[in-house]
Amino acid sequence: MNPADLFRQDDNPVILAPGDSLFAEGDPGTEMFVLLEGSVNVVIKNRVIENLGVGSLIGEMALIDESPRAASVVATTPCRLARINLRRFHFLVQQNPFFASHVMKVLVERIRRMNQQLVAK
Repeated sequence: MNPADLFRQDDNPVILAPGDSLFAEGDPGTEMFVLLEGSVNVVIKNRVIENLGVGSLIGEMALIDESPRAASVVATTPCRLARINLRRFHFLVQQNPFFASHVMKVLVERIRRMNQQLVAK
């Protein structure tokens, strides 16, 4: 499943130019995003930990647990993103169980990668 397919016709996308910040580490998180076009870097403590491309989910952790952003996200190319607030997230989960499964899969993959990085140190 590519979440970008669900939002191709989004009529109110977030537009970023290269170097623009989507959000900063520590910011409150009331929305998540789906990257429809472009690529972004995920940065923690001034270190790029991941580069994300089309279809990537961004900011889902802060949306789900209402905690501050764990990382900063900066556009590396021109980007177009779909914005998902909690209400829209709940609607998507209810209407499309595959979306809910995909979000869980992304979270698990990120936890596994972080665990591997910790073990490698």
